[in-house]
Amino acid sequence: MSQQAQPLATARWKLGARATPYVFAFFMASIMAMLMCLVITAANAGITADFPARVLGAYQLAMPTAFCCVLLVRPVVMRLVALTVHPPR
Repeated sequence: MSQQAQPLATARWKLGARATPYVFAFFMASIMAMLMCLVITAANAGITADFPARVLGAYQLAMPTAFCCVLLVRPVVMRLVALTVHPPR
């Protein structure tokens, strides 16, 4: 593959900049929901043979819920950050 074709091929599968808040919310929700499901399931039921199934069962509810919550809370968090952090110079 030539040097010029590489950036073009990479650019084709990327989303536009307008999708940034949604992509951020998706990844943040996915990672945080999985971590929370792992921790809470381990704390409540212990790490047993059915631990992965229990975690995935919890994740089915937690991920879409977390995604919606991140979308709703993001503007409030951005405002709070703007109120508490100096802008870059």
